[in-house]
Amino acid sequence: INAEYRGALGGLTRVRRFQQDDAHIFCRADQVEAEVASCIAFMEEVYGIFQFEFDLELSTRPEKYLGEIAVWDRAEASLRTVLDDYATRSGKTWRLNEGDGAFYGPKIDIHIRDALRRSHQCATVQLDFQLPQRFELKYTPEVASEDVTRPVIIHRAVFGSVERFSAILMEHTGGRWPLWLSPRQVCIVPIAQALEEYCETVRARMHAAGLHVDVLGGDKTMQKRIAEASKLFYNYIVVVGDAEADSDSVNVRPRPKKGVKFVKQRLVTVADFLAELQAEIDSHAAPADADWIAAADDDDEKNDADKQQKKKK
Repeated sequence: INAEYRGALGGLTRVRRFQQDDAHIFCRADQVEAEVASCIAFMEEVYGIFQFEFDLELSTRPEKYLGEIAVWDRAEASLRTVLDDYATRSGKTWRLNEGDGAFYGPKIDIHIRDALRRSHQCATVQLDFQLPQRFELKYTPEVASEDVTRPVIIHRAVFGSVERFSAILMEHTGGRWPLWLSPRQVCIVPIAQALEEYCETVRARMHAAGLHVDVLGGDKTMQKRIAEASKLFYNYIVVVGDAEADSDSVNVRPRPKKGVKFVKQRLVTVADFLAELQAEIDSHAAPADADWIAAADDDDEKNDADKQQKKKK
């Protein structure tokens, strides 16, 4: 538990207790570059699934450090090589953050950018030459004639704090979760109470397929129930009437984009709808209403215009 100062805690971004996806890779010195490159590739794939852009930063030897300068220089050179190779392959640049490394070794910090272009440091890859020495770790090399030597530890975290990453992701999506991650995937709305039995049958079929589905029945009008489901950001709202019940179908309306009141509905069989949902989940696609970046840019332009207007007044 972290003993934070009063007032320092805030939501999920600053908590007293958190989970960390910290991994420790033990390898030979000549394997460092390949292992670090593998860590970056892993991080790139994970952040790509969540639709995050990111920047890379090399943090070098701080003023207070452990170990020999020659070892630090070799470690930093290895990380530079990995970053240069990545920049050549991806076309992305990296920046130098001098003197901000850990006391036990240099590190690569990864900063993700959310929909509002705010930067958050989450992932990190750190080299550690000190713990193997302090724990007197040794391994026997493949060549029997070589002396027994010490490994290198690579500290790797992709999410960092799982709670903090979740908070960043919530703000990034604005509650409009992609289907594969959404806690509210489908809401079934019957136009009359007599159709709730059929809706429960459809819900059971979707639930058996691994989907989060709710039936929103009751005495309220259909329009009010649809409005309630829209406010809860269900990915899909399914309306069921007599025609749909007779044809084993549903009337599907996707979640509208921000500011859009009307969306096109379509009639589809339950089996085809399940197949479409499964395909969307398997692709890890961004939601159809994911206009996060465009909305952020529009907000920035609007804020700039408001500031200019205030200055004129």
